[in-house]
Amino acid sequence: MSERGGAVSASGFLRVLAVDDEPPALDELAYHLRSDPRVARLHTAGDATEALRVLRDGDVDVVFLDIRMPGLDGMELARVLRRFARPPAIVFVTAYDDGAVDAFDLGATDYVRKPVRAERLAESLRRVIGSRVVPSHPAALARAEEDPTIPIELAGTTRMLPRSAVRWVEAQGDYARLHTADGSHLVRVSLATLAERWADAGFVRIHRSYLVQLKLIAELRLVNSGYVVVIDSTELPVSRRHTRELKDKLVRAAKQDWNR
Repeated sequence: MSERGGAVSASGFLRVLAVDDEPPALDELAYHLRSDPRVARLHTAGDATEALRVLRDGDVDVVFLDIRMPGLDGMELARVLRRFARPPAIVFVTAYDDGAVDAFDLGATDYVRKPVRAERLAESLRRVIGSRVVPSHPAALARAEEDPTIPIELAGTTRMLPRSAVRWVEAQGDYARLHTADGSHLVRVSLATLAERWADAGFVRIHRSYLVQLKLIAELRLVNSGYVVVIDSTELPVSRRHTRELKDKLVRAAKQDWNR
């Protein structure tokens, strides 16, 4: 199903590969991509094996990739692509939202929900171009790894929220609410998962329902029922089981600041 001689636009410059095991979905995705003047050449593949064959035979700038496929699925294929000497950008295109956090842990440029819309794919291509134009300088790559983005839904549009913008996180069942300086956003990931993944970025668990950025704690205060921390004038409870660990981390952080 691979198109070696995909449509070429006089003004296009992106080499694109679209991968989906469902022919109608692949046809729709390919139609929208061919219609964009920034796409110079389009290849399609019905599974990961065929996609790897296309990638072996020529360079590709971006892969639009379904997640749930038989055999090697989209996430597994993305992990393979990350090991390439010059990995293509990855845009996941899926009917599900439960893979968003994993997708961006893999360095995905975007995460598009099905059914795809032309204007949404146009936005993805814009992001791809932005990510490919920036030189792959080690310092720039390091900054991107240090501050990954989180996909959030706003009025039907997926936008990228830098992790550094998150002040604290609140558990809401199987979801987590990310609190920023100017609002909050609900994402489909558990607090426990974020606590594990973001520990190295300075986020600490203070309660079964709260995860906070340690450096943003303005106060640790004793109240009648126990301790609370203050972040952005908001008081958040600290459970007894987390109190000692939190105090130790605050002391260590203060010592590091003094020794700088």
